[in-house]
Amino acid sequence: MPPRLHKPDLQALMTATPICSRCLLLKAQSRLFASSPHHSTRLRRSMYHWLNGPGSAFKDPLPGSTNYLNAYDPAGNLIRARTRGDPTLGGARRGGGDEVESATGAPRNNALEQNVASGTPIPMETHDDLMPFPMNRLFRSQPVLSEELRDEIHKMVQDGMSVRTVSEKLEVDMQRVGAVYRLKTIEHQWIQEGKKLATPYARAVNEMLPKTPAPPNPKKRAIPHESINDLPVHSATTNQLFHPVSESMHFNRTSAAKVFARNLLPAEHRIPHPEMVELAKVAQEHRGRDDMVINRREELVKMEKELLDAKQERMKAREAAAKKIENPRWLFRFEEIKAESVGKDGRARGGIGARYGVPPQDRKKGQVKIPTRVG
Repeated sequence: MPPRLHKPDLQALMTATPICSRCLLLKAQSRLFASSPHHSTRLRRSMYHWLNGPGSAFKDPLPGSTNYLNAYDPAGNLIRARTRGDPTLGGARRGGGDEVESATGAPRNNALEQNVASGTPIPMETHDDLMPFPMNRLFRSQPVLSEELRDEIHKMVQDGMSVRTVSEKLEVDMQRVGAVYRLKTIEHQWIQEGKKLATPYARAVNEMLPKTPAPPNPKKRAIPHESINDLPVHSATTNQLFHPVSESMHFNRTSAAKVFARNLLPAEHRIPHPEMVELAKVAQEHRGRDDMVINRREELVKMEKELLDAKQERMKAREAAAKKIENPRWLFRFEEIKAESVGKDGRARGGIGARYGVPPQDRKKGQVKIPTRVG
């Protein structure tokens, strides 16, 4: 049923104080220019307490380091510096607030800035420091190449060193080395043309991310940036199959590759740097003889240079054989082909056109997946 309506109190209406129209107008105008009062709530007080205390560490970021929330304790102290055992650097607070006493009882407010100004090295970020989101403990910020390391990569490739050698020496993936070289070449070209670069933006982004520094000494081993010898997944190895072998058969990686495809190389030859495996074998066989490793490395570099020169010669010959027709907008290339080059099944490697292949039958219903005989 609908709610009941209460009768108005006529006595209260009659005795109410009359309000003039001018008073109502002044009251309305005062509301337009008045601001709402600030109520000091508990959450507001906690926010300003954190901003003026531990949160002040993020107002002026620590130079040469990431400044994520997880790197500081609730008191605003850098955790990795405290665990290092340095009483001056360990419990330093960044910013204002009350002073925090060290284990010896001496105040150490702003001691971290004093160490940074005096040139005292700050410990590198640990695994727990690279957590930008405290609620997502599974995410870690991955390092990027520092500006010095990118310049070193560009210089080494510019001096004639191959991409493979640079990748092995600096432990950076070959695709990343090639990308850095191309971008640095464009950057130098823009500088010569007088174009403006977004250098402040790049510097601000790099300050927020962990970085892989350039090796201080060329003779020493560089700090690894990423894994450079991961085995790529070949399309022929994605099929599900069963291959029975006899117990007396010596089944190795080469045999497994032949099962997937006839011309598939084993894993140690399909990795990006197979020469590293060979050099490790030479070093294991000839312990204490560094000259053997150096000679073998020089042979591998020479072989790689010959393969690269042969590839460039093939590309030049193909480019010269192609007929080019150029207009103001496009460049067309025409090559002579033979109909027999597609092979018997029309899917030969030397053929022309799109070859989509045959879908595998390993997960199709009705297919016998269990071996029926032993080869």
